[in-house]
Amino acid sequence: MKTCVVLNPKAGSVQDVDALVARLRRIPKTEVCITSKRGSAVSLTRTALRKGCKLIVAAGGDGTLNEIVNALGEKNSGVRVGLIPLGTGNDFARTLGLPTEVEAAIDLLRAGKTRMIDLVRVTSDRVRYFANVSAGGFSGLVDEKLTPKMKRTWGPLAYLRGATAALPELRAYRTTLSLDNKESLKLSLYNVVIANGRYVAGGRLIAPEASVDDGLLDIVLIQERSAPELALLAAQVALGKHLSSDAIVFRRAAKVTVNSRPGMRFNVDGELVGKGPAVFEVLPSALQFVVAAK
Repeated sequence: MKTCVVLNPKAGSVQDVDALVARLRRIPKTEVCITSKRGSAVSLTRTALRKGCKLIVAAGGDGTLNEIVNALGEKNSGVRVGLIPLGTGNDFARTLGLPTEVEAAIDLLRAGKTRMIDLVRVTSDRVRYFANVSAGGFSGLVDEKLTPKMKRTWGPLAYLRGATAALPELRAYRTTLSLDNKESLKLSLYNVVIANGRYVAGGRLIAPEASVDDGLLDIVLIQERSAPELALLAAQVALGKHLSSDAIVFRRAAKVTVNSRPGMRFNVDGELVGKGPAVFEVLPSALQFVVAAK
């Protein structure tokens, strides 16, 4: 199978690029393409598809994978996606139970076992896709504060550093949500989390019960609360025990529409999208992903 590995040389765990490229070439019939800036993975993936590549591998973090997913979109029949987790967070790799050691990840790719997983389409100022998690509200503010330098310096703690910087701007959003065009919620929220995978921010178990192939989104809504209540909630989130909190509203749906005042910025697997109303829709079993054998 003709393969393209899209390598982000600035991913958190990359140290010796030349040595890593040599190791990646162990994968049969492989071309290694190196990104040079944000958006490079999209163009490299599209070029690889034109060349007839049937396996596209993200060698990087969640952002690199997200670019590849967006290059593929929902019309990707016959194309497989793989992941060598090299980022600071590697949250989607956690959900799938993928190895973070390079040689083990390469062995998994060579074995070639795949699983059909759900893809999520989000429509706001434009259409984007994601495999893991999108979050709006306070999370959007945090992502505005995060810089590449902060990620390199702080590693897995970068999200906490960004949250500290964003705290002075914490505010509630008057939010209306429509779930599968059946249920409508009107709430004062700090955060809206739309999850296909389970983890965010370098291992936070935000959606403990989420499944990547059930055709549903796990929706975690963090309501406006006092500072002490938020501190308790943060501890519960750290333990993955927050769904039982009265500060949380939890739902499942295949389609979610979010409107808020002021408008929320949503991150889509770490990439920010616009402030307009956002519609999230599951595309069931839309992505063929290389996974570990059970």
